[in-house]
Amino acid sequence: MRAHPVLLQRKYARVIALLAERLQVSMLEAMDVFYHSYTYEMMRQGIADMHCQGEFYLIEEILDELKVAQDSDEQ
Repeated sequence: MRAHPVLLQRKYARVIALLAERLQVSMLEAMDVFYHSYTYEMMRQGIADMHCQGEFYLIEEILDELKVAQDSDEQ
């Protein structure tokens, strides 16, 4: 299922703002994290209706991605 582009952009903005707050980083840094995440790709492509999930759920998914990436970098 595809979301309306305007609604999707607004959702991206809310996720980015909350992600910046959660990570205590700038909006620019949060945008970089978000737009390079697998979660964003799934939302953009309409996979598994990720765009229907709540913002806090999406943030947790992105944080999980970051944790996995950090764990693989340490090994």
